[in-house]
Amino acid sequence: GLIRLRSVSGVGLSVLYVEFDFGTDIFRDRQQIAERIALVRDRLPANVAPQMGPISSIMGQILMFAVTSDTASPMAVREAADFIIRPRLLAIPGIAQVIPMGGEVRQFRISPDPAAMRAYGISLDALEKAVAQFGTNSGGGFADHGGREFLIRNIGRTLSLDDLKGLVLPRPAGGTVFLQQVAQVDYAARMKRGDAGYMG
Repeated sequence: GLIRLRSVSGVGLSVLYVEFDFGTDIFRDRQQIAERIALVRDRLPANVAPQMGPISSIMGQILMFAVTSDTASPMAVREAADFIIRPRLLAIPGIAQVIPMGGEVRQFRISPDPAAMRAYGISLDALEKAVAQFGTNSGGGFADHGGREFLIRNIGRTLSLDDLKGLVLPRPAGGTVFLQQVAQVDYAARMKRGDAGYMG
């Protein structure tokens, strides 16, 4: 049922538009595309995460608008676009997709202090492993009590900067070392692969 396949690519983003003929079963078509995506996923570069967008009509319109501010930082403007404006637009019937561009995406930035790491005996590999496990949820199986099963889980996901600063690092000589003792921890903008402009 495929009648047209188009693609639009930019820096860090590539969108494929798959158009099907009228009268085809769109859910069966999407199932076939999901299977094809699963086949090529292993052949794509690292950190590339292909995902299928929602069903949308080729008759739909594309609207671009800018969110600007004279007082808020580019990071605050992007957060408003991601977490306030985008969900509200997606809640409107007929809106298939909203893609924010530009601004600054907030992320944690950890800048290790080599002198402090040597003083405490912390290796860069140990620091990386501890940070990789930070804020992850984990399962603990289940407990059987009174003929009922209770799921055990550890909810460790957090976006708190203080929680990250207080991350405990393993020290070969024993004792406790916190991340903030061997590194500078703060919020920073994610590295940009492109940007968006408004009025030139």
